[in-house]
Amino acid sequence: MSKVAFVIDPLDTLNVKKDSTIAMMAAAQRRDWEVHSICLRDLCWRDGKASAFAERVILNEAFAESRDPDSLKEGEFWYRVEKEVFRDLSSFDAIFMRKDPPFDMNYIYTTYMLSQAQQDGVLVVNDPQGLRDCNEKYYTTEFSDLAPPMVVSQRTEVLTDFHNEHRDVVYKKLDGMGGTSIFRMREDDPNLNVVIETLTGNESNPIMAQKFVPEIAEGDKRILIVDGEPIPYLLARIPKQGETRGNLAAGARGEVRALSEHENAIARELGLDFVERGLLFVGIDVIGDYLTEVNVTCPTCIREIDHMCGLDIAGTLMDAVSKRI
Repeated sequence: MSKVAFVIDPLDTLNVKKDSTIAMMAAAQRRDWEVHSICLRDLCWRDGKASAFAERVILNEAFAESRDPDSLKEGEFWYRVEKEVFRDLSSFDAIFMRKDPPFDMNYIYTTYMLSQAQQDGVLVVNDPQGLRDCNEKYYTTEFSDLAPPMVVSQRTEVLTDFHNEHRDVVYKKLDGMGGTSIFRMREDDPNLNVVIETLTGNESNPIMAQKFVPEIAEGDKRILIVDGEPIPYLLARIPKQGETRGNLAAGARGEVRALSEHENAIARELGLDFVERGLLFVGIDVIGDYLTEVNVTCPTCIREIDHMCGLDIAGTLMDAVSKRI
């Protein structure tokens, strides 16, 4: 029996109806794999090895088998845990890094320990080196021919010059998530300087500026890619009225669509690089015809696409993992 671990936020904080990690755990259990959970605080390096306090997680069997989060009855728990055990990370066949950002130094330190597990033969999803190298905003610069005009800098004059050139610009932190700290600055906006000062911490931290893509009104399209292959349906996150952020966490509405030929071509082109970097599960964001972000840390939207299309995306990921372990 394969043993897999998920490095996650505390189990009781996960959204049982929407969380993609829960879908992955259920897919693993359906394959009769042992499922374990680890929080960042549970990891340690001791006696020459990367180790952790890990809890065995057993999902509600009917819930896991149905692949439908609505199958839980009122008041019914979706999981139970057995007593935590201190064990070497090398005792697992695969470890899934599913901790939500922020991508801070604690996150980086965690990838160091996961790299040691990888050296001991454990499959880590996604590859720790890939997590460190592929900042979800900055990684887009490697595919600048697919992206809207953009700049990364902490100097005010560079960021304001970009605004003067393009007149309608989105500014965002490089380590933000869920639509936080994203500002759209139109022409002659009197708050331009204070927004740049705030986001850069008075020129202490680089940020990204991208030309505003008006097709955001039609949705910020999340495309999931498993082992280099795009899932044939995407989730378009349509901003609520008065918003320009296409994030479900910011109140956007989700709408599932089939990939267009252009969207499929973008996903396949990026998929080649993902496979080389050991990034088995990635979510890319496309607005209009432009790539805007590449999400490698903890991509979501499995539940929404599965529900509308009758898919088993987490199962597809587990198939890819199974080939490697």
